[in-house]
Amino acid sequence: MTIGEERSSGTAQAWEALGGAPELVGRVRHRGVGDLGQGPLSVAELARATVAACGLAAGELAAVRAGGGVEDVAPLVVDEGAVATAFVSERHLRVEGRAPVTFAPLSGFWRTADGWVRTHANYPHHEAALVRALRLPSATPEAVREAALGRTAVEVQELAYGEGGLAVAVAREYGDPQPLLEPVRESGARGRPLGAAPAGRPAAGVRVLDLTRVIAGPVATRTLGLLGADVLRIDPPGLPESDDAYADTGFGKRSALLDLAQAPDRAVFEGLLAEADVVVTGYRPAALERYGFGARELLERWPGLVVAELCAWGWRARGPWAGRRGFDSLVQAGYGIAAACGGSGGTPGVLPAQALDHGTGYLVAAGVLRALAEGGGRGLRFSLAGTASWLVRGLVREPVGAAVGYSAEPWLRVTPSGYGVLRHAASPFGEWGVGPSRWGADRAGWLPR
Repeated sequence: MTIGEERSSGTAQAWEALGGAPELVGRVRHRGVGDLGQGPLSVAELARATVAACGLAAGELAAVRAGGGVEDVAPLVVDEGAVATAFVSERHLRVEGRAPVTFAPLSGFWRTADGWVRTHANYPHHEAALVRALRLPSATPEAVREAALGRTAVEVQELAYGEGGLAVAVAREYGDPQPLLEPVRESGARGRPLGAAPAGRPAAGVRVLDLTRVIAGPVATRTLGLLGADVLRIDPPGLPESDDAYADTGFGKRSALLDLAQAPDRAVFEGLLAEADVVVTGYRPAALERYGFGARELLERWPGLVVAELCAWGWRARGPWAGRRGFDSLVQAGYGIAAACGGSGGTPGVLPAQALDHGTGYLVAAGVLRALAEGGGRGLRFSLAGTASWLVRGLVREPVGAAVGYSAEPWLRVTPSGYGVLRHAASPFGEWGVGPSRWGADRAGWLPR
């Protein structure tokens, strides 16, 4: 695709869901080529649309901070190669030359007595829960395989969730429709006046409290960090993040540990909230409410905040699913995507990228940027299931030719970090100044403005 060609169908849908001025979509142009596979669903369109929507939102905030309006938003050029490379950033990562392990041995598809189930056991506590749930004699793929064959897929699923683990029966049909974005409330208050911003850094001076994990939320906040925000990620000390995951998504932010169950740490956290502009949360619904830090409570106490919530199964999910943990691979399984991507013999398959994670991440960043441009004081909700619903129902599957000339090399960088030298994917929006620190190694405080 050349620089003069416009691809706006998916971008227009995403931008409309974000509440953006429709005339801005015509200012988006694409150049170059990428390669995100040729499966049955339009992953490439999802990728270019979510990145374009994020770029438009960044341009809108830049125009507003310069004293202008919609008419002053600069034209946006999205490079297809940069998008394709960034959407599989975890695959390009090398830590001191070592390729990370993407999925642990007990994570994957397993045949059951009546179909298939997908498990996720990348974290030690999830692996231990799966072993308990299925009463495995050993934590080995062979033991999971034998245990799954003797049960139905839903039985494995419910046993795993009952023990705090993660397993989802592979659905044969697409799940219930979910909105791409759900604006849930406005406080009626405005956030702190932001003033002018340096060129290319429309979020400069914005303080973002990052309460997210794994990929989708961290992709959103590393993007906000690249665009100039002071991003501080907070995690509980007893729930360590994977070093490889943080090496990929820890760019553009700092990382500190606070135990909200402890009064001293909770006081520090409240001090951070008092000076924050944005809070992005990625925990399952109701997880933060038990500490008094749900979105409603945050907007009541600090009405100028932008609060973006992210969950796996959607805010309108039925039954127990709204409150359950989930990951991209599990939502693909439970939403019918794995079956659609499967082989002729019924074996489930996967999307050519963890597109629900990455796409939702860029949408969350876009929603935050738009909310800041409109003055703050609002809550927004996103979900992996909402992005999945859009992918299977809203995006038109277009013929994709061979990606002649695509190579990830122009978009790979080598940067020192707290984990050693990293080879990593660049952002579609520019360059991070430094590599990530180590997870949990930073002070729980804001940088001077």
